[in-house]
Amino acid sequence: MKRALFLDRDGIINVDHGYVHNIQEFTFNEKIFELLRLFQSREYLLFIVTNQSGIGRGYYSLEEFQRLTQWMLDRLKEEGITIESVKFCPHAPELNCTCRKPATGMIDDILKEYRIDLARSWMIGDKQSDIDLAHRAQIANTIAIGPRNIEHATYRFKTIERCYDHLKVKLTQEED
Repeated sequence: MKRALFLDRDGIINVDHGYVHNIQEFTFNEKIFELLRLFQSREYLLFIVTNQSGIGRGYYSLEEFQRLTQWMLDRLKEEGITIESVKFCPHAPELNCTCRKPATGMIDDILKEYRIDLARSWMIGDKQSDIDLAHRAQIANTIAIGPRNIEHATYRFKTIERCYDHLKVKLTQEED
């Protein structure tokens, strides 16, 4: 079974400007490429799991989201980073669907396609719903990024850069 890194998109992969849906608004977070390459070099599979209620609310279309996602994946590929899959919830929160974080629908879909050892996997997010998803799905290691008070995270860092600096030491020690 493989280890995996599950990542939120807005606030983790990119700066969260609110309902980011076009290339002009998309800015990669500092050190995100290095962080993803760190996990990839240790043979983790990389997955993005993202709530995209802007689609359900009519702020942007599914096609706009898909176009931006393909551009993001191409840009990551240029950096030597392979994302196995991007799962997203397009629904508005009031629909109470089974795919919107913290519900486990996106992880459940990934587990239908991949054999993942959740006890040795990680989730990185910037909202309580990201960390709650990890706990509900039994992803053992969680990282909260940013200034929010997020409970029950294994680690908390203000920035992706600080997270990377810590994990490059920690993951190296685990390998030794």
